[in-house]
Amino acid sequence: MMRKNWWKWLGVALVVYGLLAGLLIPLKPNLVSVSARTATLGETITLDVVGYNTSFGADAGAVKAWLSAGEGLSLAASAVEVLDDRRAKLTFTLPPFLPDLSLDKLTLPIIVSSPADGAFVDPLGITVRQETPAANEAAARAPWQSTALAKGDLSATPRITFPYRGHLAETIRNIFFHVSLWFAMMFVFIAAVVYAIKYLRRSGKRSDELPDVVSRRDRADYWSVAFTSVGMLYGVLGLLTGAVWARYTWGSFWSWDIKQFTTLIALLIYAGYFVLRASFPDGEQRARLGAAYNIFAFACLIPLIYILPRLSGNSLHPGAAGNPGFGGEDLDSTMRMVFYPIIFGWTLFGFWLAGLRYRLRLLSGE
Repeated sequence: MMRKNWWKWLGVALVVYGLLAGLLIPLKPNLVSVSARTATLGETITLDVVGYNTSFGADAGAVKAWLSAGEGLSLAASAVEVLDDRRAKLTFTLPPFLPDLSLDKLTLPIIVSSPADGAFVDPLGITVRQETPAANEAAARAPWQSTALAKGDLSATPRITFPYRGHLAETIRNIFFHVSLWFAMMFVFIAAVVYAIKYLRRSGKRSDELPDVVSRRDRADYWSVAFTSVGMLYGVLGLLTGAVWARYTWGSFWSWDIKQFTTLIALLIYAGYFVLRASFPDGEQRARLGAAYNIFAFACLIPLIYILPRLSGNSLHPGAAGNPGFGGEDLDSTMRMVFYPIIFGWTLFGFWLAGLRYRLRLLSGE
């Protein structure tokens, strides 16, 4: 039995692995608050920082910080005072000039490193303005080069973590559920349309099978219906998880974003497949029209979900208007270790559900 059903158990195992890892692996430490965000060149400034998932207190004397001005240019904190695991004070004595004479202002990301948390970067950092540039570029760069980061200054992250993205925070975990369900839905719908094509190809052939035996043509129709049902289930779950994600990142469950809108249209088109089948009492006519409609629905799915949102210039979704959906800012190597397996798991699980739906159809004799 295990040899025959190994892929089902693999699917379940991958889904469980994805759920547990996606929920339990912590996010990488970072800063959620920095006060203040602006500074004046030539002054000494103390930044009050609040960390997320940080353990400043574990290595209070080993916490280091820098302001980065570019490759090979950074300013080390003159003092780091740890208040507790999440709060610290970073003191910097800013040079009188920026290292780039052509700039009138520059955002300096904050780099923090400690053995307990590893190294992390707050890209927002602080912003400084330069009213009058230095007369000599070498003199302007010297203070930034003297305390620049050197090899060995940064500590490695001591544990497996997911990346921290300020605009997503903990909701980044929804990639494993919302996005993976959409990918699995596509594979299931592909299987559905393949069986729809098989039905139409076999509909014109004479069957030599016994009258009381389900023909190969009808089995193709049963499979097509089963896969379409599971695809609709995944689509609805993807829409719901997306709405929850939108509530925490965009402020409302439904924003009429172009991708939300086109996805809803695509699922309504597939819902019409079941309405169409229910409208014809004749089994053969129902199956033939249903197969043709399934091909039409799949042809609409691709442009509605993947093409039109990318052509739009006002979508909030990653992947639209030239914004890469799965770049380093969205999915790092650690997340890929969970993301790709759970897509495979949802797909195998969906095929298992389709098999159950198919066998129920055979038993019902409809």
